[in-house]
Amino acid sequence: MKCLILLLISFLSINSVAYPVTVTSCDRKITFEKPPTRAVSNDLNMTEMLFALDLQSQMAGYSGVTGWHKVSETFLKQAKGLPQLSEKYPNMELLLSANTDFFFAGWNYGLKAGDALTPSNLARFGIPTYELTESCIHIMKKQPASFDDIYTDLFNLGKIFGKEARAKKLITNFQQQVIELEKSIAKSTARPVVFLYDSGVDAPFTGGRYAIINAMIETAGGINSAGNINASWKKSHWEHVASSNPELIIIVDYGEQTAEQTAEQKKNFLLAHPALKAVPAIKNKQFLVLEYAEITPGIRVFDATQKIAQRIKQNYSSQSNK
Repeated sequence: MKCLILLLISFLSINSVAYPVTVTSCDRKITFEKPPTRAVSNDLNMTEMLFALDLQSQMAGYSGVTGWHKVSETFLKQAKGLPQLSEKYPNMELLLSANTDFFFAGWNYGLKAGDALTPSNLARFGIPTYELTESCIHIMKKQPASFDDIYTDLFNLGKIFGKEARAKKLITNFQQQVIELEKSIAKSTARPVVFLYDSGVDAPFTGGRYAIINAMIETAGGINSAGNINASWKKSHWEHVASSNPELIIIVDYGEQTAEQTAEQKKNFLLAHPALKAVPAIKNKQFLVLEYAEITPGIRVFDATQKIAQRIKQNYSSQSNK
C-alpha cells in the first residue's frame, strides 16, 4: 500500500504542470497544449540539455552529434538507446519520418535563415521549434551572452515538457556553482587575456561577446581576446590575436575521429605560426583543451568555467613563484 501511495505521488508530481503553457523563443511566443513525446534535438550541447532534464522517454532521437564530435561512453549510456537520426544536420523529410512533435536547435546550430529548416517552415508541418537563446543574436538584437541564456533555456524546456521542478533544481545548482566560483576568484586588477581557438588556418574562428565563451572567460577571471567583436562565432584575424597578447589559449577539441585537426595538431600549428611568436601564451606554451560541449551553451559550461579559472590561477601562481 505504501509503495502504491508513493507511485501515485510521483505520478501526480510529474503531471502537475497545467497546460497549455506558453514560452518565448527568440522573438516568438509558442504555446503547447501538452508535453511533446517525439522530440528531436540537434547538436551535442542541446541533446545533453534534454538528457539532463531526463527527457529521453519523450524523445524520438537526436541529430548532429557524431558527424561533428567524438562522443563518450557516458553520453551513449545517457542516450538509453535513442537513435541518432542524422550524423550531421537533419532535413525536413527525416524529421517528418520520425513523427517529430518538437525540434530543439539553434541558429547556425541546425537552423539557418533562408533554409528549409526554420521555425516557420517546420510549423507548417506541425513541428514547433524552440531556439537556443544564445543563437538568437543571428536574427534579433539581444544582450551579450551570459549564463542567463542557459538558465532561460532550461527553464523553458522544463515548462514545455512538464519538468519544471527538475529544471529549477538544475538552475539553482548551476547558479550556486557560479556564485562560489566568483567568490573564489581574487579581486585583482590583473586579468589575463584569453584567446579561444576553434579552428581556421587563414583566419582564426573564435567566439565574440555574443558567444557563451565570452561569459565563461570573464567569470573565470580573464578577458576574452575577441570580446570586442560584436558577434557570436566569427572569423577574426591573426593580427588581432597577436595584438591582444593572450596569456592563455583555449583549444576546442572535437575528437580525433571527426576533426579535420586534432587538438594536438592545432596546438602545434599555433606554436609554429609566425604572427604569434611574440605572444605570451605561445612563448610560455600555455594551452587549455576543452571539448565542444564545454564551450557552447549547455550543462557542461559551468564545470568548464571552473577549469578556465583554475588554469588562470595556476598560471599566476607559477609566475609569482619564479
